[in-house]
Amino acid sequence: KGFELVTPAQMGIQEDIPETGTTLRANSQQKADYIWNSVHTDCFADDTGLEVDVLGGAPGVHTARYAGEEKDFNKNMDKLLDELSRKEMEASMMKSMGIVPKKNLRKARFKSVITLIIDGQRHFFNGVLEGSIARTKAGKGGFGYDPVFISDDYPAVTLAEITEEQKNSISHRGKALRAMADFLKNAGGTVQAHA
Repeated sequence: KGFELVTPAQMGIQEDIPETGTTLRANSQQKADYIWNSVHTDCFADDTGLEVDVLGGAPGVHTARYAGEEKDFNKNMDKLLDELSRKEMEASMMKSMGIVPKKNLRKARFKSVITLIIDGQRHFFNGVLEGSIARTKAGKGGFGYDPVFISDDYPAVTLAEITEEQKNSISHRGKALRAMADFLKNAGGTVQAHA
């Protein structure tokens, strides 16, 4: 209550906003700064990424373009599943030589970082969804990597197999947005923010 959400397009920002940071926080801040500097109004922006432990945190900031320059989540998922299959084959070979591999080669998480700028001051909000990567795609709901991500909250299904309401209640973005909403609510209506 007390806030009006306005999209960048409604404010006349039609171009792609740069994302050249090496971290989710840097990209989130870069996008929020771009909007702030373009239209000089309170704003927020997010960046979200999938981190897979055995891949050293990849795809990370390259989540949307993991398989190439175009945003193609089917290709991204195929590349991810292929890489994890190779890691499991390597682990199997190591095990046969008596070397004990890491326990869960498919451990992963989604992370979101929101940068909120109010009166030129930045505030950051984080959300994390822990889980693992499935061996195959499953489900028709959601978007992005949802058909291959299994959350710890619903370990028998992928995010693409749960309802939107269930996903929103546990999601990384939902957690970050709720944290930002709590901050704005506690600010007592002393700010006006635009999305």
